[in-house]
Amino acid sequence: MVRSWGDAPEDGGVWDGESLFSEAYRELAPAVRGYLRSRGVPDPEAVANDVFMALYPRIGTVRGGRAGLKTLVFTIAHARTVDHYRERARTPAMAAYHPDSEPRSAPSAEDVVLGRGTRILGLIEELSPDQREVIALRVIADLSLEQTAAITHRSTGAVKQLQRRALLALRNRLDREEEATP
Repeated sequence: MVRSWGDAPEDGGVWDGESLFSEAYRELAPAVRGYLRSRGVPDPEAVANDVFMALYPRIGTVRGGRAGLKTLVFTIAHARTVDHYRERARTPAMAAYHPDSEPRSAPSAEDVVLGRGTRILGLIEELSPDQREVIALRVIADLSLEQTAAITHRSTGAVKQLQRRALLALRNRLDREEEATP
């Protein structure tokens, strides 16, 4: 019997088929791109495609139902992020772009479309690397504590603590900004 994403075996059974891959891609790709973007990967679209290309040959062997597939996808995404930073460490630094020096008279399309999203990503960048990673996996990728712990090689308690500290830091930062704004 060929299974689809909707009736994926939660009991540890094995999935089958290209249609399952397509459905998994449609459902998980936006979260994977968001995770990669939040981790600072410069081309999240390309890396997300790499993640799913790495998943494709393994799709028939995934166990654990939807949670197992989601964990595998984000484990691959996490590995690709680590690869990105390792390669980046070996690459010469690029000159930074300073939007204040840009002579545009209108805001960029990105700023118009994203609105506050750019501000939130900026706030997340102020967190420690471990806190950023946990927030990206828990909030943006919508993974469980257990899945996040498995991907980051931490205990669930450590993930809870990092998430709590990160959310408190973000809340404090937003409160300070609101107080400073008349």
